[in-house]
Amino acid sequence: MSEPTFTAPRITAERGPDGRLLLRSAEPLREHAVSVVHEFRARSETHPDRLLAAERDASGGWARLTWGEAREQADRLAQGLLDRGLADRPVMVLSGNSRLHLVVLLAAMTVGAPVVPTSVAYSLQSADHAKLRAMAELAEPGLVVAEDASFAAAVTAVAGDRAVLSRDGGVPGATTPEEFGAAPSPEVDRRCAGLRRDDVAKILFTSGSTGAPKGVLTTHGMLMANQQQIRQVWPFLEAEPPVLLDWLPWSHTFGGNHDLNMVLAHGGTLWIDDGRPAPALVGRTVRNLADARPTLYFNVPAGYAALLPELERDPAAARAFLSRLRLGFFAAAALPQQLWDRLEKLAAEHGSRMRMTTAWGLTETAPAATSAHFPITRSDVLGVPLPGVELALVPVGEKQEVRVRGPNVTPGYHRRPDLTAAAFDEEGFFRTGDAVTLADPGDVHAGLLFRGRIAEDFKLSTGTFVSVGTLRPRLVSAGQGLLTDAVLCGENTEQVTALVWLRPDAAGQVDDDGVPGAALRAELAATLQRLAAEGGGSAQRVERLLVLREPAQLDAGEITDKGYVNQRAVRERRAELAGLLAADPVPPQVVVRP
Repeated sequence: MSEPTFTAPRITAERGPDGRLLLRSAEPLREHAVSVVHEFRARSETHPDRLLAAERDASGGWARLTWGEAREQADRLAQGLLDRGLADRPVMVLSGNSRLHLVVLLAAMTVGAPVVPTSVAYSLQSADHAKLRAMAELAEPGLVVAEDASFAAAVTAVAGDRAVLSRDGGVPGATTPEEFGAAPSPEVDRRCAGLRRDDVAKILFTSGSTGAPKGVLTTHGMLMANQQQIRQVWPFLEAEPPVLLDWLPWSHTFGGNHDLNMVLAHGGTLWIDDGRPAPALVGRTVRNLADARPTLYFNVPAGYAALLPELERDPAAARAFLSRLRLGFFAAAALPQQLWDRLEKLAAEHGSRMRMTTAWGLTETAPAATSAHFPITRSDVLGVPLPGVELALVPVGEKQEVRVRGPNVTPGYHRRPDLTAAAFDEEGFFRTGDAVTLADPGDVHAGLLFRGRIAEDFKLSTGTFVSVGTLRPRLVSAGQGLLTDAVLCGENTEQVTALVWLRPDAAGQVDDDGVPGAALRAELAATLQRLAAEGGGSAQRVERLLVLREPAQLDAGEITDKGYVNQRAVRERRAELAGLLAADPVPPQVVVRP
């Protein structure tokens, strides 16, 4: 670790005429490549034998792809797109993270075809493929890509007369990569050299929780600017190519833009994790750590909540996790403070210099807009604006909405000029809908604190506002590792209640009717009491809770495009369960604060 981890922030602040506070980095954004694919191609020539990506194959071993192999395969597929007249039409990828997905993405970006990665849930968990059809209708792809025969129904739903590519030809009517590709002509290099910053690299669809999915236009300039912004605040990246073990889906901006592009732009290695933050799958992540030994680790809070107990009871796994780890990074939602403290404790026990950090952004900002590139000890700090980013903190009711302007911000939504016009204010700042406050009003270098989605807050019948973004992580922390997430309820009632998810080993203590066992009920009641003991009025404590046994469903809009739980969507979809929280007499599924 010869290079410093962080570049110290230099932030300026000024007041606008409408009361908004304008924050920006005094560090200018430096010159950088036009596109991530340009960085990839240059580095593939510098270190062709370096491992770029690895994934588990059918035998359980690692199937590997070097930088040179990826370049060769991507160029052949790029020629295939040119030969079929598809280089100017979007390429829609139905399947998840894989070597095939990676080389298709690189091929499309090389010749300027926008990539449309879609959530696997829309293909494999949807009964009617309605959202997938809506995406295909809006994007009009020329090529549909699916890994294998398990995606056959989804392909049938969207392909029509479009070309189809699959790894082994198992999808009816599909062509294999070997059949599709061809020896690259000079036209591949010419198309790549002609890429411009404002050319669309991807169309990333948001979760569509409030209607049909929206296609976020993501340009080559946005993606590369964001990597340059991160490079300037994490100076070690150039000297230490990142090694990642990552499960985060490439259909979302966190995994597909932040993490994957960091590897491509900095000459690193990505071990594709076949684990997930779920009871049946987190063990795979633990197994994979021994081989990957990451230098950077990215996850959402639910992922850390699932992984941490495994590391605490398995010293060998903890050593593999921490042996080379420089940064542990979380995003998409606030990390409960107790998880933060346990991660710091684990690192100290194993002599690791790992630091925890975070950032904030969204699909429309490619994604990072802020970074905590300074030492922090609390998990709700979002950091400060990245170089080239301008933030406007605008009063909205009782809160401050954070709005963004910069080279990493989307130009708008695909074929939706109405949504694009509504997304920007009169100063050209993108309206995020997220609420923040200064960590220290006297020092802008202390960063911002997340205060939730403005639209998620609600009032009790007393007229008191409940700040979901503040109370939710406090409730999860009060569970001391028992809870992985929570949805707050109680709008227009006298008290705050909650629907909660439990850590995997505790979920089995809930019977088929949703009734917790006696020991679990006592611990849940103690959680509510610990939260109440922190003080505050009725909007600062939770009086009742109910355990959810079904995970949040992406296909139902219960997970946002940022990867965190959509509070309102869960309350609406599970209205019957939420109704039990206010029932009298109290149902056996409901736990009441003592």
